[in-house]
Amino acid sequence: MDVFKRILISFTFVLFVLASSAWAQSDPVYIKGGSYFDVHTEQMVENEGILIRGGRFYRVGQPPARTKVGEYEIVELSQDEYVLPGIVDIHAHYRIDAFGSEELEEIDEFKYNALVYLANGVTSTFANGVYYPYMELAAKRLVNSGKWTGPRIWASGPYFGTARPDWQNFSKEEIYEQVDYWAALGVDGFKTKGGNPETVKHLVDRAHWHGLKVAGHLGSGYRNTTNSITAIDNGIDRVEHILGGFVLDSTKYAYPVWNKVDTTTTDFKKTVQYFIDHNVYFDGTIIAPVFFTTLKDGFDYWEDEQSLFTDYVRKQLPPREEQEASELMDGLYEAMKRSTKAFYEAGGGDLITLGTDAPSHGYYLAGFSAHREMHTMVMAGLPEQAALKAGTLNSAKALGKSSLLGSVETGKLADLYVVKGNPLEDITNTRNMQLVMKSGKVYNPQNLLEQVKGKIGPDNESKTESWFKYPELVEEADRIKK
Repeated sequence: MDVFKRILISFTFVLFVLASSAWAQSDPVYIKGGSYFDVHTEQMVENEGILIRGGRFYRVGQPPARTKVGEYEIVELSQDEYVLPGIVDIHAHYRIDAFGSEELEEIDEFKYNALVYLANGVTSTFANGVYYPYMELAAKRLVNSGKWTGPRIWASGPYFGTARPDWQNFSKEEIYEQVDYWAALGVDGFKTKGGNPETVKHLVDRAHWHGLKVAGHLGSGYRNTTNSITAIDNGIDRVEHILGGFVLDSTKYAYPVWNKVDTTTTDFKKTVQYFIDHNVYFDGTIIAPVFFTTLKDGFDYWEDEQSLFTDYVRKQLPPREEQEASELMDGLYEAMKRSTKAFYEAGGGDLITLGTDAPSHGYYLAGFSAHREMHTMVMAGLPEQAALKAGTLNSAKALGKSSLLGSVETGKLADLYVVKGNPLEDITNTRNMQLVMKSGKVYNPQNLLEQVKGKIGPDNESKTESWFKYPELVEEADRIKK
């Protein structure tokens, strides 16, 4: 019997629950039965009771002091159901690149991708590096106000570096001014991509002055890019995609060299130790290159993701199996797995985070990709508990939000999801979604996905330029700009 049916049995007066995506619960909520993942011991713990009040975990590991009928709304779990902390994807996007399509280059999607994230237990996202932050800030406000349903959106400022279309060689004062502007509007962090060492230093210095973190998509040092060692010396908080460091040659592009990385060399070991010594987080994004690779294990479907697109979009996307593989990306995928495993084995497990860089294309969508990333970590050689911790407490710490997120723990926001089957025995059990809770509010994952089916993207060619511009999103963005 699934958990929502048991909720109905316990509370016959909420018979509408399965017809809606969310059960607006009154406080307090009592979760009984099953087990929960303790991120500190990295073990499953038999659940003696999880009590939630005011959207936060009020008591964990013991039943309520009183059990008066009607005093608690009860979520009753079976023995083979497991409570996991809500996933924190710190390299999330709300834009889909429709690679290979002649009609659609990009699909900007906020409203429905938010639902897909939440349906997969992703309760927090960091929209990591954007071109036009007003939209992310607007989506953040719409979700926070309850007008839209979705994960908690931690918004990013614009790219600092050549990845930004209007990027110039800004002075220190200009970088400070830009950071001040976006911090005042409420962004939660920044990203440098293609930034030179001076840019990275000025960005980090000013962001830290505001109490904000900085992530880096870095290079080798070639053509005035920034190597991770230089970025670490300048105070960067986390590094994405590749560790870089002493392995790379500053006279060559980063990826062709990194693809052949030997994790047994002194230079690699020195690089890993530099990250650990400076407490710098590593976001491996192992699944990021997969669209350009040959078909890989672990990238199967357990839900019909393509059904979430409109008929028009589905017709524009070429079949996945017809995509031409890139030798560079095949090598990068394998190098990412090798280096993530070696980083873990060298003692960097608490610094590995979960970032998907998704949805980066129209095959592997938001939310689902978080489960693929955890699966790929395990295929790379990490234990299951390390993958779970990467997607929860580690990512929360990397964002500077671990007092709020990342664990089923008294005082934190009540973000969790329930799965059938123990993920410590098989990491793909994280896909077996039974319910999602964000700030104490319960959602039915299947009902969230039903709201999205056939909705992502334009209905026809005439709408390809304007379909995503929800009036409420544009209005909110305009208010922010003022």
